[in-house]
Amino acid sequence: MFTKHTKSLVSLTLAAFLSTSLYANNDEDMVKSIMKLRGDVESLYTQIDENKESYKAQMKSLALQSADTDAQINRKSTSIKLAELELQKIKLKIANTTTDNFELRPLINEVYNKLENSIKFGIPFKIQQRLSAIKKIQNDLDENTITSERAIALLWASYDDNIRLTKEIGLFKQHIVLEDKKILAKIAKLGSIMLYFQAPDKRVGYVIKENNSYSYKVVSNEEDVKKINSLFDALNKQIRTGYFSIPNALVLKGDK
Repeated sequence: MFTKHTKSLVSLTLAAFLSTSLYANNDEDMVKSIMKLRGDVESLYTQIDENKESYKAQMKSLALQSADTDAQINRKSTSIKLAELELQKIKLKIANTTTDNFELRPLINEVYNKLENSIKFGIPFKIQQRLSAIKKIQNDLDENTITSERAIALLWASYDDNIRLTKEIGLFKQHIVLEDKKILAKIAKLGSIMLYFQAPDKRVGYVIKENNSYSYKVVSNEEDVKKINSLFDALNKQIRTGYFSIPNALVLKGDK
């Protein structure tokens, strides 16, 4: 049986042991925590060093790219300047070459005017594109980028295209003015004598000429609508020969 003195001694010994164990555990945890923090700090320093190296590499790469871009710009600028000088030389050469053939200018103007009127007052097929093409020839001649002989050759080629259009049968798309509205419609062109249209909203019709201007007439007769749609179907299937029943839409070509 323990005495009171013995019991007190055991209690003090147990308390000391528990206190020592607790302090030991706290120290061990603290050491682990410090080691972990030191490891995290070292890891952060390593990451910072890596980021610095990566940043330096990126800056070096960007500097090289910038230098290469500047070099390319300088080369392009030099190339453009050389091309402009060469163009001036060519223009001067053309101007000197065509001086001796200046008498060709009246002929060129006459051919141009006839061709322009033929397009303006002919069947209304891609008028603006065709006029722009011959206008470019005239502009190039005025700016001495082509010779008079070249201009004549190009204008005659345009004449050949006009002749080809008089025999061409095909399906195209172009803008037309229908009831005061500009729309993109399908066009069935039969040479230079008839031109039918098919609007996106299913309206169909053909071109009529009144005095020196053209307009687009919408067809409402059910039988004629069917005939025009059959024509478009055939042309869409690349059928350009055979017998077709279509509304009479003859257009007389007018040259002014």
